[in-house]
Amino acid sequence: MKDEIKKSEAFVALQKIKETEEKARRIINKAREKETSRIIQNAYDEAKDIKKSSLKWAREETEERKKAIIQKATKEAERIRREAEAEGKELHTKAEKLVQEAVEKVTEKIKDFLKGGLL
Repeated sequence: MKDEIKKSEAFVALQKIKETEEKARRIINKAREKETSRIIQNAYDEAKDIKKSSLKWAREETEERKKAIIQKATKEAERIRREAEAEGKELHTKAEKLVQEAVEKVTEKIKDFLKGGLL
């Protein structure tokens, strides 16, 4: 009977060891799951921050490029306007000269006609 008690005590001790080991495994698994969740959440938060800053940078870069393009187009339009204005003045000057010459020729022809000449 003493043998049985020893076996029984050993068996109970062994059961307690197994239960303790199982409890330790559950604690370790919970800790791993919590750590994994925390790591995943941190990665998600970091990715969100990176996305946010990347979008901000992209918007700023786009705005700068847009401003540069508008500035360049404005300068080009101003240059073209000045050139067109100068060309218009030049054409106006030439036209005035040609009109003056035409008026003089017509005036001469009218004078000739009035004097009895032919057109």
